[in-house]
Amino acid sequence: MKSILALACLQLSLSLLPLGARAEAPLGAAQQKTNYQATRAYYQQLLADKGRGAELGMLMNMLPKGGDLHHHYTGALYAETYLDWVDKQKYCVYPTTLRIETKPEQAQPGASCLSGSQIKDDNALYRKLLTLWSDKDFDNHSHDQPPPDKQFFDTFGYFGGVSGYAPREGLQLLKTRAKAENLQYLETMLRGAPSGNSALAANLDSLAPDAAPAAIEQALGQAASALAADASTAEQVQRYRQDLAGFAQGMDDDDFTLRFQTYVSRNNKPSATFSALYAGFAAAHDNPLVVGLNIVGPENGIVAMRDYALHMRMIHFLKQRFPDVKLALHAGELVLGMVPPEGLRDHIRLAVELAGAQRIGHGIDVGHESRPDSLLNEMRRRDVAVEINLTSNQFILGVQGAAHPILLYRKYGVPFVISTDDEGVSRSDISNEYLLYVNRYQPSYDELKRTVYNSIRYSFLSPADKARQQQRLGQRFAQFEARAAALRKMGR
Repeated sequence: MKSILALACLQLSLSLLPLGARAEAPLGAAQQKTNYQATRAYYQQLLADKGRGAELGMLMNMLPKGGDLHHHYTGALYAETYLDWVDKQKYCVYPTTLRIETKPEQAQPGASCLSGSQIKDDNALYRKLLTLWSDKDFDNHSHDQPPPDKQFFDTFGYFGGVSGYAPREGLQLLKTRAKAENLQYLETMLRGAPSGNSALAANLDSLAPDAAPAAIEQALGQAASALAADASTAEQVQRYRQDLAGFAQGMDDDDFTLRFQTYVSRNNKPSATFSALYAGFAAAHDNPLVVGLNIVGPENGIVAMRDYALHMRMIHFLKQRFPDVKLALHAGELVLGMVPPEGLRDHIRLAVELAGAQRIGHGIDVGHESRPDSLLNEMRRRDVAVEINLTSNQFILGVQGAAHPILLYRKYGVPFVISTDDEGVSRSDISNEYLLYVNRYQPSYDELKRTVYNSIRYSFLSPADKARQQQRLGQRFAQFEARAAALRKMGR
């Protein structure tokens, strides 16, 4: 009876996985089934026994991760790397403010300006720098501190002066880390979209806050036509595409694949936002390397809140002109108290139903949306995936455990993926995000495995590339389950 139930569970699990994952491993289907069953039992033992937390952490380190779909390049590199880049560019750091001086010859009169090596020679100063250039040690001791969201976003102002130094070197570091973490696909936001010629969209700055949709549509059409005919915008787009192609050259191999999202800031005036969105859509159009477009920045910013609906309308408009461009939009990265209750009512819905997002980044305030149950059902119907960033959500928004809407998404059948957001700033990695996921929400092994496969299923790869990645992930799981089965035997 038990063997019949186990076989039924295996068949159910396999039916939920993409076809590419069902290919037989070289060790044979029978052995693969045995290893799967042993891994499932071992994982459940570790979940149930709180005294084996380190062993569960080890298993999550070994787990194939598929892809990381919500990933900011600048925030993914650790502060230590940025300090090394200070010296490589011959910049210096003011010890009083720990801010970078990019022109040491113009250092403030009478102020010392130290190299990165000199900072490292002073252990106390070095530790202080790490706490300002990242979220390190924010919660584990008493100290004067800003609000967590301000701490997070302020870090970019410290290391921003060197973050653009060597994209290929930075990408190689991330590739090496990905391989060490059993991550095979990275969809990162490396560089924002070109600015375009915002003067050609100046008509948008005079739109009334309550302008009728027809008036907005007309203004967007005029701006888009002007940008489409503008040689300088076209040149920016072409150069952007060439730069990213150069950065990515040679990065892909049998174990790792890199793709980019382009992105636009949501905290600029309408003309600047629209011209950059136009350029971003143009850069991603018919471009297998730039697989999607995003809009980023603190969602509670004054401009971001004021113009949110306008931004979604801009994206909807441009999506009609560039229908092949996929959208992963930051939406709902808000909590009650961060903005008035009215600010929580429609951001995710507008991103899904107006802009046409195929993935939502964060989606934390979904329970505060107007008619949240209908929105969740609509997201399931449209097969919109949510990018879950547990460490980031806990630090910036204070949302964790049972308060996290991952439980709502799970209940309503809305697909989700586990991702890192800004792992360098957060001092985390993809393995830790999966460890948080399993410890807090206790998914079955089949659900855990399905979540990993979601990271390929909901990627913006081409269908052919996605099929290859699914097959590769299936092979990785076969190898992982063989190792996990051996570990279970050792623990008996």
